[in-house]
Amino acid sequence: MKTGIHPEYVDCSVHCSCGNEFVTRSTVPSLRVELCSECHPFYTGKQKLVDTGGRVERFQRRLEKSQATQGARKAGAPKQAQKQA
Repeated sequence: MKTGIHPEYVDCSVHCSCGNEFVTRSTVPSLRVELCSECHPFYTGKQKLVDTGGRVERFQRRLEKSQATQGARKAGAPKQAQKQA
């Protein structure tokens, strides 16, 4: 192997969004993660909705908006009739 091309392997402190902290080894001194073995549904056995960046709320807003526009279309006259008038 060539010398001097590999990164330094150091102790790394990992901070999870659930509050769990632990130390491992990596090429970076600190990591921030969203899921760890303490809070991930696979390891805990509990079903949990993992929402990153408000994706669920954004989807709910789009769904409500599309349902509102579909309801307005059904209540009003068809588009073709509006164009002819």
